[in-house]
Amino acid sequence: MCFGCILPLQKGLCLNVGGLSMEEAKEKRIRYYSSSQKIILVGEGDFSFAVCLARAFGSAANIVATTLDSREVVLAQYSRAFENLKALEELGCIIIHKVNAHTMSEHPLLRAKLFDRIVFNFPHAGFKFQEHTPLQIERHQNLVRGFFKSASGMLSKKGEVHVIHKRAYPFSAWNIVDLAMKFDLSLIKEEAFVLGMYPGYLNKRGEGYLCDSSFPVGLSSTYMFASCWSI
Repeated sequence: MCFGCILPLQKGLCLNVGGLSMEEAKEKRIRYYSSSQKIILVGEGDFSFAVCLARAFGSAANIVATTLDSREVVLAQYSRAFENLKALEELGCIIIHKVNAHTMSEHPLLRAKLFDRIVFNFPHAGFKFQEHTPLQIERHQNLVRGFFKSASGMLSKKGEVHVIHKRAYPFSAWNIVDLAMKFDLSLIKEEAFVLGMYPGYLNKRGEGYLCDSSFPVGLSSTYMFASCWSI
């Protein structure tokens, strides 16, 4: 085969590269995410996770990045927010502020949209009580429960909901796998989360005077859920 020659394609034929279609050959991946997937990120802090994916793909055309905070709050709280938002805008990302994880499926810009990956990294309901207290655990469960309820109606046919979450107590007491099942979301895989596998991603506390500080992820996993009806 002569690689220096370009032959015209017959109508209806699909050019293959190494056994892959042109579409597949152009696809770029990082861990469980690819440039061909429609991805929505929920509860972004300084948007560094969104930037990590976008740079890995060379584009953010299929990424929607959301946050509960207004743009003004994000810029005031996070030292790298301005450069991250600018990078995402240049790469074609859709950025939506003031998105509540409980009601995101009803948001005017998200209503009736379906996604291949719905990602919520380290969900947290805020520092009102100590982490091990029943009241604080209940607050966290309410947050995750509402997220699962909303996300369950936003999945594409083979879509997945991903939650990165700590495995040790008291975080294990949230019982997120059981919470997901209440909305017909079944755990299909659990993989250990390694921060270094996402270059540039900085997890943030997100509240209080240390909001721009990172926290130790410890023993954490990416929990992957799919609709019980699609398995």
